[in-house]
Amino acid sequence: MLLGVPAEIKVHEYRVGMTPSSVRELTHHGHRVLIQTGAGASIGLNDEHYRLAGAEISASAADIFARADMIVKVKEPQASECAMLREGQTLFTYLHLAADTTQADALIASGCTAIAYETVTDANGGLPLLAPMSEVAGRMAIQAGAHCLEMEQGGRGMLLGGVPGVPAGRVIIIGGGVVGTNAARMAMGLEAHVTVLDKSLHRLQQLDMQFGPTLNTIFATVDALENYIMDADLVVGAVLVPGAATPRLITDKMVQRMQRGSVFVDVSIDQGGTSETSRPTTHASPTYKMHDVVHYCVTNMPGAVARTSTFALNNATLPFILALADHGAVGALRRDPHLRAGLNVHGGKLTCQAVATALNAPYVAAEDVLG
Repeated sequence: MLLGVPAEIKVHEYRVGMTPSSVRELTHHGHRVLIQTGAGASIGLNDEHYRLAGAEISASAADIFARADMIVKVKEPQASECAMLREGQTLFTYLHLAADTTQADALIASGCTAIAYETVTDANGGLPLLAPMSEVAGRMAIQAGAHCLEMEQGGRGMLLGGVPGVPAGRVIIIGGGVVGTNAARMAMGLEAHVTVLDKSLHRLQQLDMQFGPTLNTIFATVDALENYIMDADLVVGAVLVPGAATPRLITDKMVQRMQRGSVFVDVSIDQGGTSETSRPTTHASPTYKMHDVVHYCVTNMPGAVARTSTFALNNATLPFILALADHGAVGALRRDPHLRAGLNVHGGKLTCQAVATALNAPYVAAEDVLG
């Protein structure tokens, strides 16, 4: 198979779909890889590294999209990239279609086979290709939130960990999954007072056993949300419904009652956001204020630490890329139900039920379109 890796063009996105090590694995399996020139340069992976691994360097994204059987990316294809996709071509990347009707329509119109990292599953019911970036985003949420609490960033002028004789900041994390767990670890490391809210009692019990009395766990109800975020210094939205739009758990009225200069970091913004006041931002302009609350809603948070994120992501995606290349997209999807769960679009049809429900669009089961 001929695989293509274009440079990412989303604002301030420096990750790259494949590392030289991944390229070497694919060439070892007899495949060919096209890398757009400069695709990894920002994170120290230059063209020569890729040449030594066996890749061919291409001058343009247009050439890669025109020639490659499969496109491997990091972020969702932008409008100009969607226009270059074609029938029979495979796209393997993050898609987050539940909050993006325009992209969904473009992928359907292209006729391509679009497989989303974020809905691929594993034998334990987890999301193995989302987990590495969720780990990064969870840890970054506390870094970003602590920074936003500074006066110059519009915050209330708090040091998250406090100092002797001065109270530490109160961090509320909504969702106890991978993002929430990593955010809690970082916040506790900074000696903040940390509370995780989740509607799964089993998950709260796991967190309690993992972290003990240093972490406060609360069953998530409307009352609990209202009461806890009202007194919080930093709130982290870490809710995920796989493939579907994030429920808007925080209302505009709740945000109005939050403390002046408090901070809300919405890691769930890729799927629509946890709050009615959330709207997507970029690393170029990451924050805005609403009701005197600083909102940080960057849709590609891990892109800020692109080198770490690229290697972490490739560790998870490489086995699936190899399977797709070795067996062909349809063959690999038929063989592996976990990879098949990642199929979002095929043959002009939506094949992920959660996405179809969120977009109020027709749905066809992946098994039916694959034959």
